Amino acid sequence: MTRTLIVPGVDGSPAAHWQSWWLGVEPSSRLVDQANWSKPQPDDWETEIAGAILHYPDSILVGHSLGAITIARVLTRWPHLKVRAAMLVAPAEPRREGRLAAFAPIPERPLRVPTLVVASRNDPWMTFTRASHLAGAWGAALYDMGFAGHVNVESGFGPWPRGLELRDELLQTATFAPPAIRLPRGRSIGRSVR
Repeated sequence: MTRTLIVPGVDGSPAAHWQSWWLGVEPSSRLVDQANWSKPQPDDWETEIAGAILHYPDSILVGHSLGAITIARVLTRWPHLKVRAAMLVAPAEPRREGRLAAFAPIPERPLRVPTLVVASRNDPWMTFTRASHLAGAWGAALYDMGFAGHVNVESGFGPWPRGLELRDELLQTATFAPPAIRLPRGRSIGRSVR
């Protein structure tokens, strides 16, 4: 069974957040915990993610906000880690808030695993244009959420069944494609319907 490693952003994911919901309904999901959710440190966060990958090799990583950016940092820093795929939801621009600044610059190289960037057109943490650019740089597919804010509780995302479907579609691509084949750079795989 492929594990889903859930990687929240700064301040973690409250109980009503879709990531917390996934942890409750998906037996294969595991939270990548951090020692300090409110004062993120890149080395600490990256080490925790790398440790979780080593413990659960061949998992899919699902990150939200700063968690998505930290996954990109881990995959470029340690490309040898055995990861099945990565789903990066509503990535956050580290330069938007002082607590996140140490996570800049965001790496802009291929991530070398099948990756899906899920981005919103009115996300206050990163413009859709920037998310689209990063998807291209990472060699990732791009899923257009429309006007979905930061894809969090405040923008109406508690349970998010479509997110699970996107994860499963990504896993099918990662499972059945030969290792040398990756998702096309910046390819769009559809538009969200809540």
